[in-house]
Amino acid sequence: MASMVMNELGPMLTATEVAEMLHLHVNTVKRLGDRGELPFYRVCKRGDRRFRLDDVMTFLQQNR
Repeated sequence: MASMVMNELGPMLTATEVAEMLHLHVNTVKRLGDRGELPFYRVCKRGDRRFRLDDVMTFLQQNR
């Protein structure tokens, strides 16, 4: 998790980092976000996705 960013929302992860954590393809992580199953935030002008570590851990607990 080299690019994990800290801000007022807590640690933020890229879609790639989340995919590695959950052993999923990055497109699956993005699809989960698009369906509202895994909350994410858009950052920068390009609209990159960032996922809160807390949200990822909650998702992991709920989907074991």
